[in-house]
Amino acid sequence: MSIIINLDVMLAKRKMQSKELADKIGISNVNLSVLKTGKAKGVRFDTLEAICKALECQPGDILEYKEE
Repeated sequence: MSIIINLDVMLAKRKMQSKELADKIGISNVNLSVLKTGKAKGVRFDTLEAICKALECQPGDILEYKEE
């Protein structure tokens, strides 16, 4: 896939556990794991906004495009 999810990187930078982020943004650990591993087919803008707010970052800090 050409879209890279850097959610683990941002969690590490903020010293936050996945469970804590999932609780803050109101999604299950399973759904957050699907996002983190890049297996999600898409992400809702309101979910992306909640992640950015909780991690105090920009969408570009989480999502990255790389040519295959």
